[in-house]
Amino acid sequence: MTDTKYWTSAPDRTVRGSLGLCHLTVAQPPLDIDARSLPANDPEQARQFVESVDGIEAVLDDLGPRSVQTPLPSSVRSDLDIVHAAAWGGMRAVCTPVFADDGNGNPLLGEAERMRKRFPAARIVGHVTYYGGMEHTETVVMLPDGAMFHASGWPDDEPFVVLGDPYAVIASLGLSSWMLTAADIDMDQPVHEVEWASLAGLALGQSDPWGWEEIQTTAFRVQHSDLSVSSMEGLYFG
Repeated sequence: MTDTKYWTSAPDRTVRGSLGLCHLTVAQPPLDIDARSLPANDPEQARQFVESVDGIEAVLDDLGPRSVQTPLPSSVRSDLDIVHAAAWGGMRAVCTPVFADDGNGNPLLGEAERMRKRFPAARIVGHVTYYGGMEHTETVVMLPDGAMFHASGWPDDEPFVVLGDPYAVIASLGLSSWMLTAADIDMDQPVHEVEWASLAGLALGQSDPWGWEEIQTTAFRVQHSDLSVSSMEGLYFG
């Protein structure tokens, strides 16, 4: 089923750009579970989580399981209605092409702030990389004690903007200098050269599911909202 409710672009129109690593993860206590010991993905709970995400009006179809390392498809316009989501016990995660950005909207931050209100005891961790001629990244970490940072921009270039206090996040997580070094994180570098995605990974600790091919999500075809479709048409088709 292909949604055409708000789209002006034809379903087979070629997409400009693509997504790399993409997720918004809501990690609820306990936060010391090895990712490989997380419960199997519950597709029904994943569906309910997708339906609660701002900018998604309805789930149209369950497309089945996907590895967490499977990127979202982005060849033609109809691919942009596919999202990946998971419910591993108390952990929830979603990836939607709406999270992609070129520096104008910070959509990942907006959804993270909504999740913060819904799950005050959770670690909210997200990262998205969009390739559209140049690479743009957005990374966010929000902790239950209020420590947070948001980093968005063009790696190895500027402008690059960091909000919040990444040092407060590092302190709250108890990350030592050797842990940062092992993850190739050098906070003395200019902000556009810091490995923010790696710092987000450390925020999830050993519960980080995104490096394990055997861990699964569920793919859904959804109906995005009018505003989300408008945003995607501007980004993916210019």
